[in-house]
Formats: sequence, C-alpha cells, structure tokens
Amino acid sequence: MEQSLTGKMKIDACFSPHLYPIYRDDASIVVIIDVLRATSAICTAFHHGAEKIIPVATVEEAMEYKKKGYLTGAERDAVPLNGFDFGNSPFSYMGENVKGKTIAITTTNGTQAIHAAKDAYKIVIGSFLNLTALTQWLINEKRDILLLCSGWKNKFNLEDALFAGAVTEEILSATSNYKLGDACLALKYLYAMAKDNPYKFLNYSSHKERLARLNLKKDIKYCLTPDQTNVIPVLKDGALVNLAPVVA
Repeated sequence: MEQSLTGKMKIDACFSPHLYPIYRDDASIVVIIDVLRATSAICTAFHHGAEKIIPVATVEEAMEYKKKGYLTGAERDAVPLNGFDFGNSPFSYMGENVKGKTIAITTTNGTQAIHAAKDAYKIVIGSFLNLTALTQWLINEKRDILLLCSGWKNKFNLEDALFAGAVTEEILSATSNYKLGDACLALKYLYAMAKDNPYKFLNYSSHKERLARLNLKKDIKYCLTPDQTNVIPVLKDGALVNLAPVVA
C-alpha cells in the first residue's frame, strides 16, 4: 500500500481475489473474508480444537492429502464433494472428530483468496464469529491492513463486503491510528445500514439465496452471529494455525 500522507497506517478493502494484484502490498496484513461459509468454518474448526488447516486451491490437491491419511474438506458451488470428510458447513467442523487434527480444505472462493495473497506479510482469517478478537489483534499488530473479500467466483458479494465494513467500524471505534481507503469508507457506511439486522439486510443477496435453496438457513444465521469465538487463524508455512489473541 502507498504511504499515507498523514503518517497513519492504512486500511483498505479489495472486493475479489481477481482485483488483488491492484491492491497488493506484501508488507500488509491481509484479512481473508468468506463469511458464507469458508472462513466461518475455519474459525469453527479451530474453536473445536483443530491443530492445523491446510488451504489448497484445487480438489486434486485435497485428494492427495486424503490419500496421505489427512482429514479433508472440499466444496464447489456451495455443495460438499463426494469422497471427502467435510464440505464447508461450520456445523460439520464441530465436535471431537476435529480435535488435534490437521485438515486440508478447498472451497469455491475462500481458499482461492488465500492462494492469491500467499506472499503477503501475514494472512489472517476473518469472520463474524471472531470479529472482536480479530480486530483487537489487528490493532495490536500495528500494520497496514487489506481486507480481501473472497466474493463469488471473482465477483463482488454483499456478505463479505458487509463484514469488511464491520471490521472497519470496530477498528475506527477503538483507535484513530488508521486512514481509510475509499472502499473501506464505503463499506463502513454499508455496515452502518445493516448492523442492526444483517440477516434481514442480506435477505436478497445472491449467495444467501443460493444457500437458502440448499436448505442452509441455519448455516447463514450462525455465520452472521458475531463473537462466538476468540480464535485468530494465521497462515504459517502453508498451514493455518490458531494464535492466542493478544489483549491490549
């Protein structure tokens, strides 16, 4: 990211992995956002004791991990793929079966965003589930921040943009040390309109309708409920691990 003329750190948002090269700055922390449902599933798995999660871009890579004996999750177009242990519903990552395990996953959008940003200074996973813990951790890191929305097949989607707005508002409420890019400024206003009832606000969004057709309304409500965990999943050496949140 370009240096702010005010000397403040910068926070900006990118609406899809396709646009990432325009925003790329390898000195920034990149927050990966795919609230319906990949990043919510990842946070849930760590909350239930998963040791590591290996994000891979392709189904073939996930299958190679399965052949090696790893637990694996695979989803395309919001549908779990046959032959794998999980899809990307957060509810499938609850319970003793994930505790202490390493899980390789691939999803339609979220793992693609991770792959796009793989050379960033640091990659962290964001969802409404870990909103407060994530924003406090970001503030403590004292770095420029890029909020990378996974979108839907490289297109803008409303739910990821809404979460980026929530992160922006939370950070600005806690500190004046950040200058907003125009995208974050717009998303801050977007979230202000939606925060009293994000489920209702997203009622006609394309992906919410897609999941509703698949009878996944329970997933949607869970994924839009803030602060269900304090996990901080960060990418290290090709795998996501959970950092203990730092309390200011």
